[in-house]
Amino acid sequence: MSTAAATATARPGQVLADLLPASRVRDIALVLGGAALTGLAAQLSVPVPGSPVPVTGQTFAALLVGTALGAGRGVFALALYALAGIAGVPWFADGTSGSAAPSFGYILGMLLASTVVGALARRGADRSVLRMAGTMLLGEAIIYAVGVPYLALAADLSASAAIAAGLTPFLIGDALKAALAMGALPAAWKLIKR
Repeated sequence: MSTAAATATARPGQVLADLLPASRVRDIALVLGGAALTGLAAQLSVPVPGSPVPVTGQTFAALLVGTALGAGRGVFALALYALAGIAGVPWFADGTSGSAAPSFGYILGMLLASTVVGALARRGADRSVLRMAGTMLLGEAIIYAVGVPYLALAADLSASAAIAAGLTPFLIGDALKAALAMGALPAAWKLIKR
């Protein structure tokens, strides 16, 4: 798509994916691509000593998918990712699958977060660095709000132990991921407007 064509069709209420020619094939391809991107990003995994949860690119991908695709396609992409992983596709962190892992709550949180950040993007939250910062922070907070309690229940940890194992070690990395998204999406909109 040419930049001129994208500029002519960019309107308030749109997310980046809406700039592609509309069709059911487009939407299916975006959902499949969003699920695949999240699965690939989950393979960028670094173990965290003392935690059953690794640092991955998965949260970055999930929030990026939700923001770029919008709430509807974003939730479908993350639901496909989760359901395929439950069914045995080895694309959760470290090539795992299934719902028995103590870190599965983070995947459920990503599903909810992609919906929220996608809805905010449709309201223009992805078009400026400051609004994108708030959107990413909210998305991360949602992921932790679901993931940490799930970790506590699944691994039989106290609340403080679950926070120490499932939240604290990830804050710096998540801040870096949020910074990447804060730069990438507003920059994409500025490029399209040229």
